[in-house]
Amino acid sequence: MSSVINSRAGRSARQHGLLSSLMSEDTSSHSSQKSWFERLSQVLGGSEPKDKDDLLELLRDTHQRGLLDADALAMIEGVLHVSELQARDIMIPRSQVTVLPRVNDPRELLPTIVETGYSRFPVVGESRDDVIGILIAKDLLRYFGDDAGEFNMRELLRPALFIPESKRLDALLKLFQESRNHMAVVVDEYGGLAGLVTIEDVIEQIVGEIDDEHDFDEDTYILQHEHGHSIVKALTPIEDFNEHFGTDLSDDEFDTIGGLVAHSFGHVPRRGEAVAIGRHRFQVIRADNRRIHLLMVSDVTESEAVSAH
Repeated sequence: MSSVINSRAGRSARQHGLLSSLMSEDTSSHSSQKSWFERLSQVLGGSEPKDKDDLLELLRDTHQRGLLDADALAMIEGVLHVSELQARDIMIPRSQVTVLPRVNDPRELLPTIVETGYSRFPVVGESRDDVIGILIAKDLLRYFGDDAGEFNMRELLRPALFIPESKRLDALLKLFQESRNHMAVVVDEYGGLAGLVTIEDVIEQIVGEIDDEHDFDEDTYILQHEHGHSIVKALTPIEDFNEHFGTDLSDDEFDTIGGLVAHSFGHVPRRGEAVAIGRHRFQVIRADNRRIHLLMVSDVTESEAVSAH
């Protein structure tokens, strides 16, 4: 499920125009930036910032003075931060990307589409490195009605947007806007598939989490799925986790399941990474560079159980 957040991108399109306008490093001239800095400095009675650290300090000062609310400050900080990141920093890695094969019968695609619930998929030819286009799942609906025509997959495919791993995220956001794409295929130096980035992945670096198909009620910690796995918030108390799953994980060192899982990794994991603890497998569905947000919990396989010991 966490192999690629193919479906979330569509809901973010209406937000990226506003965010792109905030990317002043690409869209504003030096003179206009200077003018803005000067006006802000005059209001605060200080000097013009000399570097990014000075600018952040100035912005935080405006927040302390009540001239900038917390949400606006966080977004501006996100804009400044995203300009330092590249596609490789946030991409869904190759091993976690869900792709569809080129087929002659649309029914062959249904199991993967239904199981993942995603709306966009890279379609590959002879190998995973041969991405021939992007399929939007809803485009298949016409072939399951009474008036279904002849299926031709190539006619359904949208052109894929290919970017290098070194693509800066601020430039990528602008590219998404100009090309009207919601997904980019990240390629390595040899042209092979390295990963996948969606417009929502970029926007979340600026505004934080965006609700998606994994979200559920604020007061709910655990959501049971019919496919034998559960979606669990990282903030779930270990005591509640034990009660729900019938486990006896220790809460002596950590209060939440996210803290326990992060400790097992030994680092803040990226989306798609997985670890076995006891009789369960924990796969990271959503995380940022500070902490885990959502986990997919399932029973460990026999091989994972052996390696865990």
